[in-house]
Amino acid sequence: MTIIIDGKKVAQDLRGEIAAEVRRRTAAGGVTPGLAVILVGDDPASQVYVRGKQNACREVGFLSREHRLPAETGEAHLLGLIRELNADPAIHGILVQLPLPAQIRTETVIEAIDPAKDVDGFHPVNIGRLFAGQPGPRPCTPAGIIELLDRYAIGIEGKEAVIVGRSNIVGKPLALMLLARHATVTMCHTRTRDLAGVTRRAQILVAAAGRSEMIGADMVAEGAAVIDVGVNRMPDGKLKGDVAFAEVSARTSHITPVPGGVGPMTIAMLMRNTLEAAYRTSGSMD
Repeated sequence: MTIIIDGKKVAQDLRGEIAAEVRRRTAAGGVTPGLAVILVGDDPASQVYVRGKQNACREVGFLSREHRLPAETGEAHLLGLIRELNADPAIHGILVQLPLPAQIRTETVIEAIDPAKDVDGFHPVNIGRLFAGQPGPRPCTPAGIIELLDRYAIGIEGKEAVIVGRSNIVGKPLALMLLARHATVTMCHTRTRDLAGVTRRAQILVAAAGRSEMIGADMVAEGAAVIDVGVNRMPDGKLKGDVAFAEVSARTSHITPVPGGVGPMTIAMLMRNTLEAAYRTSGSMD
């Protein structure tokens, strides 16, 4: 029988664990973790994400600061704000909501964040740490996928894992995380020949290409664990993943739905990264 992975429930449990840890540490005189979120412009989707992060901060007991800047903000102004937050001892995590307006270079902004406060895990220093197998903040969505696999006792070591999608945000860092857990990893993309032949080898299949229902039942091995990262809004307003859920779920051991699968884990892992950044900075990681 197929097990539906409930990312919403796992994220709720994780936030509860983080809140309990914050209460324990603050009662013992520890610091309150602080997260600053910067939103440039008024993109509706970005506003929803930022609101979700604010709500999560309140739930777990973090200090939350929001900086909303107009869409015409210049790069120099944004970099100045980041320098101020880098120097602010009450702020342990800095998140700049993407995408940014065209006049601002995303790479420059990411590199301006203190790597110790880069709770998105996107700074080149932290990507280098991930590549080298060193401790550091991990990108939130792939970290959330690993957490789901662990919480559902889906073994990683020795498994053949196939990732469809090679983005810097999900595909590439997830490949490194799976390799670190001793999976055999194959990455696929738009130029992969015989994609279905490759995906059918997967014991763990991750769909992160951003194409609605591109993974059908004929592309999935019997008994595979399928993780759907895709979030595609259809003309009727409904959300669909990269996996044709109804037909694929009949073949799988485990599968994530859309919505309610990987999505809720991203903010939960952001909270964990901020918690760890706060206690790493204060020298109290125990």
